[in-house]
Amino acid sequence: MASQVSKVSEAPEKPAQNPIDREKVCPLLLRVFCNNNRHHRPEEFNRGTTPPNELQIYTWLDATLKELSSLVKEVNPEARRRGTYFDFASVFPSPRGPGYRLKEIGMTCSGRKGPDDNVTLASKAFQIGDYLDIAITLPPRGSDNLGGGGGRRSNWGQ
Repeated sequence: MASQVSKVSEAPEKPAQNPIDREKVCPLLLRVFCNNNRHHRPEEFNRGTTPPNELQIYTWLDATLKELSSLVKEVNPEARRRGTYFDFASVFPSPRGPGYRLKEIGMTCSGRKGPDDNVTLASKAFQIGDYLDIAITLPPRGSDNLGGGGGRRSNWGQ
């Protein structure tokens, strides 16, 4: 009986992301649009228009989602509540024609560590000039529940 030998080659390692020297590299202007409980519709970005609630942040492509949620909390006192979810999506021109597309890139929660806390803009192929859309979901009043409201959040971070 002949034996077969198979050779398994390892996947090539991805090069480690070079950290950005924030003292030497100029930051980019990140145009952020926040909405309660849902993302803006891609159509709201068509024809040179954007939603009215723009937040402008100067940051770098190595900014983490947790870092960005902290910056949003600085200007949005309601979002500081423990258990508030920040659902991030990039908004970019559609490669298949006119209009924009929205791509979910991660979620963070105030007062709780989660799997997407250290996700960076660069790791999600964010390009300078793209928009960032954040759906902010506040916890119910009088609740300190960090379990979330079901869906993607039901066993989040466990």
